[in-house]
Amino acid sequence: MTPAAHRVSDAAFAALATGGGGATAVGELCAAQASKHRLLVRLLAEESEAARRAYETLAELEDGAPEEVSRCLRHPAVGAWALRACRGRADPGRLAAVALAAAVRAGAACRLEVPAGGRLMLPSLGLLTLPPGGPDRVMAAVEPDGDGAGVRVGALAVRVVPGRDGPGWQALHRLPFGPHAAMTVDDLDPYRWPGDDVDGRLTEARRHHWSTCLGQAWDVLRASHRTVAAEVTTAVSVLTPILAGAREQHSASARDLFGAIALSDPLDGIGLALTLTHELQHAKLYALSDLVALTRPDDGRRFYAPWRPDPRPLEGLLHGAYAHAGVAAFWRRHLSDAGHGARAEVEFARWREAAHQVTGTLLDSGGLTEEGIRFVATLRDRLSLWLEEPVSAAAARQARLIAEGHRRAWAAGPAGARWLEGRSRS
Repeated sequence: MTPAAHRVSDAAFAALATGGGGATAVGELCAAQASKHRLLVRLLAEESEAARRAYETLAELEDGAPEEVSRCLRHPAVGAWALRACRGRADPGRLAAVALAAAVRAGAACRLEVPAGGRLMLPSLGLLTLPPGGPDRVMAAVEPDGDGAGVRVGALAVRVVPGRDGPGWQALHRLPFGPHAAMTVDDLDPYRWPGDDVDGRLTEARRHHWSTCLGQAWDVLRASHRTVAAEVTTAVSVLTPILAGAREQHSASARDLFGAIALSDPLDGIGLALTLTHELQHAKLYALSDLVALTRPDDGRRFYAPWRPDPRPLEGLLHGAYAHAGVAAFWRRHLSDAGHGARAEVEFARWREAAHQVTGTLLDSGGLTEEGIRFVATLRDRLSLWLEEPVSAAAARQARLIAEGHRRAWAAGPAGARWLEGRSRS
């Protein structure tokens, strides 16, 4: 249970700075984030007796089932909860529920006091519904039972089977992503997403639609974006449903939820492939920023972003440039597609220019660290090469008109910002 020290290797930093990285570089980020979660729960164990007992249980379980314990600790909502608990804004006793989840996964017996209050979330597994009017804290026990476990919480006894609903038990479902991976749909955990646009439980029909689109997205990524496919498989483990925006599908990532991508109902496979590509860029940059400072402290300045209705701080501008370099790279791979080539030309032309423009703003700002300058300069070099690649005159003209329209609406102030609100990308 001891967290390890981490630094990003020079090779990984250089690879990530191009806008890509590959599974090896992303694996370094994942390892650092896993240690971050362990450090957070260790800090809680030093501060809270309830957390200490759960921490000791996790350490014992890890001796026999290290991967199952690690899987629970890596779950994005566990990291978000642990950070809030370290800041005094969440119950550290919830670590007992993490230990119970690890015991279910490991097929091991476990007995701990847990916070209840009518519902008990077993992170990465699902939600137990408890009888109303019970105490705030109760004893809970796990007894292995074939492909699941018997879980007793106070007087309530429930059979918990991962991935399968049952009486008093709502499971988190997993959707296949390629032949050897799957993503968990977290539509239950109270710490799954910090925004007020969080969606509720997916119906079976919606879950089937998500699964279909995810399969199609895998086909797109595997056929045309093998590096991205490997990165997504390495880093993304959870999809969190959120409500759609006013005009289009909505997606987001959060610094404290590495490994999770939040999105509204996907429209189709290529749209979901693009969403995964886009949000993965944010996730990589969040994780890298935990290891390397790329920007100096915010000095209050705000900058124009060609993809937003509002002026952005420097860190937000960097995120947008990195994400839209990924978007440009995505469409670059589809320029010759029979079904998407015309759109791909416009999107590639627009976002390569926008990201290139913003890298210049970043380098001229004086707000980057030495490592940040190296990172952005490398990204700009890659974008400069793409600017030399030909697109049709019609696509270049349409991309320019869209960019000019965005700039005019932005300059118009609040009225223009409202018009752009539903069309923002990052």
